[in-house]
Amino acid sequence: MQKDGLVGLTALMLAALAVLVGLGVWQLKRLQWKEGLIAEIETRTKSPPITLADAVAIARQGRDPSYYRVRVEGRFHHAQELYLYAVADERVGWHVIAPLETVNGDMILVDRGFVSDELKDPSTRASGQVENVVAVTGIVRSTEVQGLFMPDNEPKANRWFWRDLAGMTRSAFRGGTIEVAPFFLEAEKSDVPGGWPEGGQTRLEIPNNHLHYAITWFLLAACLLVIYGLYVRGLYRRDRP
Repeated sequence: MQKDGLVGLTALMLAALAVLVGLGVWQLKRLQWKEGLIAEIETRTKSPPITLADAVAIARQGRDPSYYRVRVEGRFHHAQELYLYAVADERVGWHVIAPLETVNGDMILVDRGFVSDELKDPSTRASGQVENVVAVTGIVRSTEVQGLFMPDNEPKANRWFWRDLAGMTRSAFRGGTIEVAPFFLEAEKSDVPGGWPEGGQTRLEIPNNHLHYAITWFLLAACLLVIYGLYVRGLYRRDRP
């Protein structure tokens, strides 16, 4: 038997085994983290709403306020609507994002919900453009970073493909220095005159496949051991007189 070759092969096998087992353990840690995240999101979305001031305070403390329920009262600035491309239940359309000025004078960008492409023009849903003070309860969502396959936003055409808080604020207020809350608020479903925009578009289904990934890595490690064992046994049999 070629012992020198077997030593090298064994070293490679052990290195590969360590990588595969390490990946499996890492996925188990990710599983624990993801389960904690899902539990926290479920708790936040089912808890009574907090105030906008409380949510802003959480953000300023460096903590993530995402998925907290927040209740605000104020008036929408409908003339500054922004349109975020969306697909909802196989319907292609837009999320209507409008600044809301609270009764305390604060400003926040509120995702009022989904409209089909035919209803993008506000004049087609005039009854939903409420001018009075309204109460809105929604879910806090953070700004986004443009992904690899996300198209560029088109501020001049008012077409947005990912949530850019800073860019949307500049666009809504024509480059002014208006201070807004450091997050968006996705409105829950409510009785909007005329039915549009349709709130309640927050997607809470978070994929959690880490256990499957961990099992896959551990199975690959086991297969490597089996293949290595069969190979070594074959070498010993071949060298036996």
